[in-house]
Amino acid sequence: MRRREFFEASLMKMGMELEATPSVADDRLIFVKVHMPWDVLCTYAEVLHINVPIQPNDLSSRQSMWRCLSCFTKYFYPNEKLIRKETEYFTAPFEKDRLEYFYIKDKDHFFTPSMRSRMAFYILSRAPYEIRGNIKKFGINKLLDGGVYKAAYPLHDSKFNVRSEEEDCPSERYLLYEEWANPKAFYKMQPLDLIRKYYGEKVGIYFAWLGFYTMMLTLAAVVGLGCFIYGYKTQETSTWSKEVCDPEIGGQIVMCPQCDDCNFWILNSTCNTSKKLCIFDNFGTLVFAVFMSVWVTLFLEFWKRHQAKLEYEWDTVEFLEQEEPPRPEYEAKCIYERKNPVTGVKEKVPYSACGRCVRLSIGIGTVLFWIMLILASIVGIIVYRLAVFITFSYEFRKNGLKNLEPIKEYVTPQMATSVTASLISFVVIMILNVLYERVAIWITDFELPRTRTDYENSLTLKMFLFQFVNYYSSCFYIAFVKGKAVGYPGDPVYLLGKYRNEECDPGGCLIELTTQLSIIMGGKAIWNNIQEVLLPWLKNLILRYCNRKASEKVKPRWEQDYHLQPISKLGLFYEYLEMVIQFGFVTLFVASFPLAPVLALINNVFEVRVDAWKLTTQCRRGVPEKAQDIGAWQTILQGIAILAVATNSMIIAFTSDMIPRLVYYWSFSVYPYGDHHEHTMQGYINNSLSILNIKDLPNTTDNTEHDFITTCRYRDYRFPAGHFRQYEHNMYYWHVIAAKMAFIIVVEHIVYFTKFILSYIIPDVPYAVKEQIKREKYLTQVILHETNLKLVTKRLIPAADESLSHTEAKVAKEEMEMDS
Repeated sequence: MRRREFFEASLMKMGMELEATPSVADDRLIFVKVHMPWDVLCTYAEVLHINVPIQPNDLSSRQSMWRCLSCFTKYFYPNEKLIRKETEYFTAPFEKDRLEYFYIKDKDHFFTPSMRSRMAFYILSRAPYEIRGNIKKFGINKLLDGGVYKAAYPLHDSKFNVRSEEEDCPSERYLLYEEWANPKAFYKMQPLDLIRKYYGEKVGIYFAWLGFYTMMLTLAAVVGLGCFIYGYKTQETSTWSKEVCDPEIGGQIVMCPQCDDCNFWILNSTCNTSKKLCIFDNFGTLVFAVFMSVWVTLFLEFWKRHQAKLEYEWDTVEFLEQEEPPRPEYEAKCIYERKNPVTGVKEKVPYSACGRCVRLSIGIGTVLFWIMLILASIVGIIVYRLAVFITFSYEFRKNGLKNLEPIKEYVTPQMATSVTASLISFVVIMILNVLYERVAIWITDFELPRTRTDYENSLTLKMFLFQFVNYYSSCFYIAFVKGKAVGYPGDPVYLLGKYRNEECDPGGCLIELTTQLSIIMGGKAIWNNIQEVLLPWLKNLILRYCNRKASEKVKPRWEQDYHLQPISKLGLFYEYLEMVIQFGFVTLFVASFPLAPVLALINNVFEVRVDAWKLTTQCRRGVPEKAQDIGAWQTILQGIAILAVATNSMIIAFTSDMIPRLVYYWSFSVYPYGDHHEHTMQGYINNSLSILNIKDLPNTTDNTEHDFITTCRYRDYRFPAGHFRQYEHNMYYWHVIAAKMAFIIVVEHIVYFTKFILSYIIPDVPYAVKEQIKREKYLTQVILHETNLKLVTKRLIPAADESLSHTEAKVAKEEMEMDS
């Protein structure tokens, strides 16, 4: 009670107006309304260097290509009758002593609601609530943590589904719901200026980035869908898949067992898998992978231009973050004293230099431990694959899939193992994600970062590093590890001395990587959207049920908002994290799954509206925060874009079967290696499978069904049994390795060079925006010059009058002396 009274008294001393109102639903609850008078607003607008209008923008705006086609595109923009286009102004930092030079039409609407909320929170976060000697404690956050207050939030301006009766004062929340959060508006562009005006620049820049990313995904999705259709049409005409399915070719090839307890199998049993592989493993995939590398560069470069435009329009071009106050958790543990290297003043800190090193070391060690835990889970899934593959092979051979008659032709031991392992991997990923999230927050709290920015940066690094390993490790394993160190059936490689390393399907591991990506991307998208929609809705439903006695019609605005869900302390951190992880799936492994941009596009169309619906209808209004750009996420996106070139090149080279097919087509199908007179894919399957004498198998295999078999085939490029260099790699193997390395080097250099050229020729700031920035700086300088000139003039006029009076008096005295 004493802290609350002291805090409220401090607020009134700082010029704030307070009004206490009892709750309608709960007599024990009291709401304290905080209001800022005009003088206080002017004072703190100058302190925070808030940019306000000085004159209407007299530069003619250049309409975009889409606006020129307004008769077609007007249906995709918000209703201009509801959300009117606001006048553009040149702006300058507010100065209280120069009010006459700012464009003030109405004092009540001069400062926007987001500006007012930001200034109010600035005061609340600095008002003291306790002073003991030299120790001064302040800030609303610590009072919230201590339970002195239950919540502190800006108010929504109305109900989201009730239109304002005053035409001159429309309800911004209602407009946002109708033209942004309503599912009926899913096809419309976002009203970014209204979002920024209502929620602040930080929320506005996130939705601007998400909308721009979704728009660019449309192009990638169209091209990816075209690549998928091309692959679907070529699966029936592919020569090598026809050979696999041909009873006279694939039906006559006996393959070696893929595990110690497995039986021989016929190649054409994988006919359907080979056809499905053709959909993703074709020349179109190579073109699409190169296209996506260029697309990523165009996306990042054009986003910089769009961001520069928003920076100017939202007055964040010269945004300088104010010195942040220490976090309450940091201040509470300040027991050591040190000299501030910047100010030279002694200050309290919560740890010594040695203690800080210990905290950081514990944090790094914990992160590494959890990363090793992820890798251990991957090893466990690998062991599961090896053990279950044996079981599936035995069961399929024994029972013949009698219970799966409708899908019998599509199910193989490899496919069953891959699908079940992918599902288990997804479940493990989600469980570890929930657990590590708490651990990461605990570690960051233990490190005690001084400011909120330091806290978010530290948490971002930990979370993204963990999420990167958690989500992508299984995909990296399938793409670059599985089937690469298996030896050959006569001398297999064993994991832990017991489990034989699993091999890829004769068509390669690409189809398994595709399955893994589709399950993780699809499952993650469905889970996140259900979580974001259902949880807030259920919580608010329960709260309304608990407070059903008090009718909502009689509740004031502040009490209605109190029963909504609070905004997360980390704000949009998890939204950014979710989208950046998705961006990694779309770019890092797109060579194996051209439909990834399509899935991402569908998810993002829902994501924009779900986030908008959640903010507008289910959550309290957050404290607006100023932001110039998307921050550290921009650097992370650029790093993913660079890594994507290498991963996609290596997927095409080492995971897909494209390079071996090209080597055979151009070199080994004709003289001197082949018997054909022209380049062809005929004979590729026979050429890509080596021969093994079954007597060289290390374990006895059940051969009762094929007692006539003397040799079997396996996927590798080795000399056949009976050759003086039997089971050693042949010439074809070294040709393929050389072609793969050459492909990686050439493609990477071409793509990186193209990315560099595009980055160089596309300016980060549009020319029109540069002109407007120069014009605004010029007007600001003119106003400052005129103001300073008037101030000097005011000071000189009294001095001149005094000098003139002194001169006149002297002349009069001389005249009197002459007369006498």
